[in-house]
Amino acid sequence: MESDANSEVDLAIERAMQTLQAQTEASDALWGMAGAEWSVDLETGIIEFQNDKGWTISAPVQVVGTYDTLDSTFLWGWDHPSVSPGQAESARMVREFGERNGLEVLTTRMVEVSEDDAWVFTALANHLAGGQGGYRGPSGTTLVFMTFGNVTISGR
Repeated sequence: MESDANSEVDLAIERAMQTLQAQTEASDALWGMAGAEWSVDLETGIIEFQNDKGWTISAPVQVVGTYDTLDSTFLWGWDHPSVSPGQAESARMVREFGERNGLEVLTTRMVEVSEDDAWVFTALANHLAGGQGGYRGPSGTTLVFMTFGNVTISGR
């Protein structure tokens, strides 16, 4: 039998994953996120997508963390040398959630996990911060896991 705390954590993660899936499906349907080119400017805190219709989709961005595909490690945005504190707020919310619920995987700077786990972290960050979606952007052998806020679409 699970404790109430574990049940609450499991429920929060389930809701977060369902929300992220629905948001991803909506973004794909509305502006083609899955096939769009992407770029992120961490100085301004903006992620931009360019779709095949010539639209530019931009939104405020948060970095949840980076996943190294070579050694299966995830480095949290809340203590990442390339991420400013302003772009790590949603990651910090996950850390606080982990502290409240005794979840070491959410409070340890670098953890060895699966890519699916990195998606769970992203969904949880998106859920806790009230984000509008999540994205995984490749950068060489590293995957940058991000959440984004309200989108602005131009060029349509």
